[in-house]
Amino acid sequence: MIRLTRLNQVPLVVNSDLIEHVEITPDTVIALTTGQKILVRETADEVIERVVTFRRAVLAGLAASQALVSSPNPQALAGREKHSPVEEERDGEE
Repeated sequence: MIRLTRLNQVPLVVNSDLIEHVEITPDTVIALTTGQKILVRETADEVIERVVTFRRAVLAGLAASQALVSSPNPQALAGREKHSPVEEERDGEE
């Protein structure tokens, strides 16, 4: 989600995954995949930068969560089996 401002100064938050294209007329027009068009005060470059920043933050969070999963805290695993249920199923099939 990215924060933008309508022409009448009203803030709004847009799901950046729904942006189909951004038109550069005297005003910036964002066309959504839903068919809705939104006029905003930000320039097209600002909209693009906010989308890129948002997606970087999402990917950084994903990378951080994957790092936690791939190198878990050994103390957190104390008393747990080393294999996941899926791995145990695979072991039984061989």
